[in-house]
Amino acid sequence: MKISTILDHIDSGHMALPEFQRGYVWNSDQVRKLFASLYLRRPVGGVLVWATESKTATHRGDGPLVAGVVKLLLDGQQRMTSLYGVVRGKPPKFFDGNARAFTGLRFHLDAETFEFYQPVKMKDDLLWIDVTELMKKGNAGVGEFLTRLTTQPALAAKLSDYFGRLSRLLGVTDVDLHVEEVTGADKTLDVVVDIFNQVNSGGTKLSKGDLALAKICADWPEARDTMKAKLKEWAKADYRFNLDWLLRSLNTALTGEAKFQFLHEKSAEEIQDGLKRATKHIDTSLNLISGRLGLDHDQVFFGRFGVPVMVRYLDRQSGPMNEKERDKLLFWFVQAGMWGRFSGSTESFIDQDLAALEGSDGGLDKLLEQLRLWHGGLRAEPGHFTGWSLGARFYPVLYLLTRMGEARDWGLGIPLKSSLLGKMNKLEVHHIFPKAQLYKRKFKRPEVNALANFCFQTKETNLEISDRLPEEYFPVFEKRYPDGLASQWIPTDPTLWKIENFREFLDARKALLAAELNRRMEDLLHGDIRWLAGPTATVPAVLAAGGSITSEEEEEQLEALDDWMEAQGLPRGVLAYDFADAATGEQKAVFDLAWPNGIQQELSQPVTVLLNESTETIGIASQAGYRCFTSIEEFRRYVETEILVRTARA
Repeated sequence: MKISTILDHIDSGHMALPEFQRGYVWNSDQVRKLFASLYLRRPVGGVLVWATESKTATHRGDGPLVAGVVKLLLDGQQRMTSLYGVVRGKPPKFFDGNARAFTGLRFHLDAETFEFYQPVKMKDDLLWIDVTELMKKGNAGVGEFLTRLTTQPALAAKLSDYFGRLSRLLGVTDVDLHVEEVTGADKTLDVVVDIFNQVNSGGTKLSKGDLALAKICADWPEARDTMKAKLKEWAKADYRFNLDWLLRSLNTALTGEAKFQFLHEKSAEEIQDGLKRATKHIDTSLNLISGRLGLDHDQVFFGRFGVPVMVRYLDRQSGPMNEKERDKLLFWFVQAGMWGRFSGSTESFIDQDLAALEGSDGGLDKLLEQLRLWHGGLRAEPGHFTGWSLGARFYPVLYLLTRMGEARDWGLGIPLKSSLLGKMNKLEVHHIFPKAQLYKRKFKRPEVNALANFCFQTKETNLEISDRLPEEYFPVFEKRYPDGLASQWIPTDPTLWKIENFREFLDARKALLAAELNRRMEDLLHGDIRWLAGPTATVPAVLAAGGSITSEEEEEQLEALDDWMEAQGLPRGVLAYDFADAATGEQKAVFDLAWPNGIQQELSQPVTVLLNESTETIGIASQAGYRCFTSIEEFRRYVETEILVRTARA
């Protein structure tokens, strides 16, 4: 079938994109190479379509389908979208992506090369032809371009050559592409998605969550957009979740299961009602976690897969919770996050926790008993604060204590929270003993970035402190706001404020932090402290591999990389990924930025970006099957040359 015919079919509604297909992910270089291959009449691959009844075809975009049989693109979306965008000068109706990737393509009549518009290089150069302008004007456009060239004698001498090249370029739309059809009554959505995954073995495979969403969208076409709108709403509040996580919460509310195997049995009405209930319960959970625990933004929101369990619990309630029930549920959420309940086999542990809520004897007590049997004692010890870096599991705990205990800024005397107003009041991580001073005295990285050496201050106070030592600035702030230091669990013994006693300071502050954490947990239990009784779980040694993010500068670099990935139409990674033993939840290492299921979920290998990390951390990641990148530039090259090119086949 000619390319021009395929484009006409897209316009008329005879051809569209199935709902389960992901968005447009090509970059401009891939578009340029496609047109270069077509111009040279080199093979660019065929197109695979699913021929099905339009009345049952769930497609993307708001363009209407014709009556009767329609063809939904299974393989060839990126190529056909690029061709449509350049030839028509606009995206097709099913478009979801970055239109700049195919905007401004130019062809050089002498070099016979394709490039995207560059004003300095191309302005006033008649040999650079606007490909879209030529395609839209057709043969008349060939004449117009040749007429322009006659204004320059040197170019006029080669008009016959240029005519041939313009005609060849215009003839791209006459190139025949092989179109293969999947058809037949036995080709259900499940079968077609299976075929899609097989033909896209080099492209973007659908995950279990994608398949579940495809089935939902077959009956409720607006489902994806409805869910994405809710995710954007949470993102504005500084909580970034993905569709899979939201689907998991919807699934627990509707089926009481973590796995998606029963979701397809639900009707569109049940799905809509379930989503309404799930999002309501998620909002309630986030408000409770933010308001009562102070975990008010994404980077301190550990144990996020505890939320689907909370959704199920709230959905089974016949009325509003009382204060004790609310706090016991929050106690479970904190404890599950601290001990890495969902850092291993997520689905299995969610299912176990959901089962604990079921039956006449099910409920919060059974949920807590299960957690204690799995982990051991739930009381914290000073050694649990031995972890280091912004990726340590107890880093969110330190933030929780700061918020619950109304820790105050030393310079301003105000209670700390993430949303303080004003540029200079941005909440920052502060090294109590300055890094530069500690490194000068040969202290090692894990000690310099130990949690007990962290606290939170406003930017203004951080700048005021600069790189002074505690023995110098502590007395100044203590005089300005008495008890300000104590509000952040600073040992009162002035001898511990000296840098030669840094290790003793860390030990003393770890003890204060553990005591405060246990006190806060007892408050959540309202005196029912049997859950904190019994032998304490083994305190792990300091991770041999250390931790991940050690400065806000490093965190900003990684967040910028995540933003870049999102702009390419690819999933964001997990910042400070908690790599743990799948069975016990024991933390083995912390990876700066990771895609544990691969960038192309369940297809490409797991990858991680490890900046300034030890060989031990890199070794742990490599042995676990991760492809490791030690620089952002190296990772971006990998994405551009392997991932984006690989998905180009789709």
